[in-house]
Amino acid sequence: MSVQGFGVHTSMWTMNWDHAGAEKAIAAAVKYKMDFIEIALLNAPAVDAAHTRALLDKHELPAVCSLGLPESAWASVRPDAAIEHLRVAIDKTAEMGAVALSGVIFGGIGERTGVPPTEGEYENIARVLTAAAKHAKSRGIELGVEAVNRYENHLINTGWQAVQMVERVGADNIFVHLDTYHMNIEEKGAANGILDAREHLKYIHLSESDRGTPGYGNCPWDEIYAALAAIGFKGGLAMESFINMPPEVAYGLAVWRPVAKDEAEVMGNGLPFLRNKAEQYGLI
Repeated sequence: MSVQGFGVHTSMWTMNWDHAGAEKAIAAAVKYKMDFIEIALLNAPAVDAAHTRALLDKHELPAVCSLGLPESAWASVRPDAAIEHLRVAIDKTAEMGAVALSGVIFGGIGERTGVPPTEGEYENIARVLTAAAKHAKSRGIELGVEAVNRYENHLINTGWQAVQMVERVGADNIFVHLDTYHMNIEEKGAANGILDAREHLKYIHLSESDRGTPGYGNCPWDEIYAALAAIGFKGGLAMESFINMPPEVAYGLAVWRPVAKDEAEVMGNGLPFLRNKAEQYGLI
């Protein structure tokens, strides 16, 4: 993975990547001395890539982009639409100067059929990700597959499932992306997901059990950091906490109340907590 150290998801400041959102989030990330920023690429065609690239270059700030597929482009049932959606997002990621596109690139946040995944769904996803990885390779972009909990998606919920898909695709620019919030729900011990992913794990969201301020919930942080240290993790550590979300995002994530008091609490208490743990375990 091309990014290392400590980063932050732009959800802390904005979910709308227009000029104002980009300027606010990048300035804040620089203020807090982040090593990189993760940009929520929810509407890739609308993003002014040149504007973002100029801001990132000015501050010498690496970036990763992330997304979930809209229902019109769910890979499991609309593979051709998914390939096109990811092509546009990959191109925008490259034009912005970011190094990777990650997240729920295999499906939607809120995608559930009511029955277990089928082999046909996985075949479609593998076809989509194979095509996406090839295009991403041509643009110098890496792709991450994020395992998310069963309430948000029925297809890839654990580190092991993400590994199976990454190995099925077999491209050298595709990796596993884990998230402590989802792991706290799905894994039989947070360390298990990290150990299962091992060499494929290049990126992790550090998110509390309620998506709020890290250190104020139930995530087993010592277990998580110890497991990352045990596998020699060298990728991106991205804090992901939510304060204000547009209705469509809140609906997909099923967040119905404020999960953190304000930015001051998250960045003043949660960020130092996570950084101190990372230093304690020799990860930064």
